[in-house]
Amino acid sequence: MLLAGCGSGGQHAPDLGGLPLVSGARVVAQSLKCDPGVNAYCGWELVVVATGYRNSDELLLSEHDRLKALGWTGANADIGGERAADSPGHKLHVTFGTAYTDLKGIDLGWIRRTKKIQLTLSRQLFEHSPSLSMLLEVGSG
Repeated sequence: MLLAGCGSGGQHAPDLGGLPLVSGARVVAQSLKCDPGVNAYCGWELVVVATGYRNSDELLLSEHDRLKALGWTGANADIGGERAADSPGHKLHVTFGTAYTDLKGIDLGWIRRTKKIQLTLSRQLFEHSPSLSMLLEVGSG
């Protein structure tokens, strides 16, 4: 996938190909979000669905275990109920939570997601699809 530039200071969106997903998972929505402020960054907001799981909590734990098995290290998430990890070498940082967790965080004003991502998360929740909200950013490495 072609990297898109955004922000100031030559900030680029992270490569989506660097995010390992559990087997059977697919991205059903993505939105590039850039903040051109003092700490400029770009990140991909994603909605990931994996119908082979009983529920979103099982998918969340499986994704966490997959990242850990590939050498990603735990990191601080934005809100309770989310998980976060840094890739080996800290080139990528991902924060992820269930659709329910992130929709609650959005509703309470704790986190922000684009309308496209909010609507897709809501649709997945009402369809009872095992789904995650993910934010992939360039890491500190």
